[in-house]
This record gives sequence, structure tokens and C-alpha cells, in this order.
Amino acid sequence: MRFADPPRRRPPESIVPMINVVFLLLVFFLMTAQIAPPPPVEVTPPRADAGAPAEGEFTLYLGPGGGLAYRDSRGAEAALARLAADRAAYCAAAGCSKDAAPPVILRADAQVPGARLAALMPRIAQAGFARINLVTVPE
Repeated sequence: MRFADPPRRRPPESIVPMINVVFLLLVFFLMTAQIAPPPPVEVTPPRADAGAPAEGEFTLYLGPGGGLAYRDSRGAEAALARLAADRAAYCAAAGCSKDAAPPVILRADAQVPGARLAALMPRIAQAGFARINLVTVPE
């Protein structure tokens, strides 16, 4: 007497390829994401009529006490020296002239006196920037 072979079950689908794809996507998104560092100084921008948003490569911070910060440099001399060095490196790589240098974005606190801002402008110009964009918030 010959018995029929029992029906064979299909082996379960492996989820290993899906796990591999998920991890590859995770690595891809982590490698391509740009995580912005926190600002070196918290500022409350002054209010003004709405204008075009400030854009540029370099952002200088002027805190409520009048202290300057640029990236990880604190203090007027250190911040302006680092700003000038970064501008020189940027222009060496991009080939920009003095007139075609990118603008510097100034994020000044609303409590800073106008005289302090006016005194800062020539020093920023000495660092090689012809244009300064002041960040404001709309009224």
C-alpha cells in the first residue's frame, strides 16, 4: 500500500531583506541630513516692516549685552577675526572679488543700542564684507 506524501508547506518568507533595506535607508538619511547647530547667542530680533528674508553664508550674532559671537568664537576681536578668515577661505574656494563677496547676516538683539550697531558696521566692512543684512521680525 502506498500512502500519498503529506503536502509540503511553503517556508515562511524571510524578513531579513526588509530589515536590510530599512537600515540602509536609516543610514542614508542620517548621512544626508544637515543638523544645524544651535545659535551661539539667543537674540530677540528687532521688529520692522516685512521684507525679504536674509540669506547668506556667514551669520554674526550680537547679544543683548553687546557681545559678538560667530560660530564658536566669542568676543568682538575673536569673532571678527574668525569671520574674516572664513570669508577669505570662502572667497579663495569660490573665487569671489571684494565687491562680489557674499553678505554677512547680522542677528542683533532688539535691546542693543543703535550706537553699538553703528560702531560695529565699519569693523564688519574691514573684515571684507560690503553688504550686511540685519535680521528682523515682521510687525
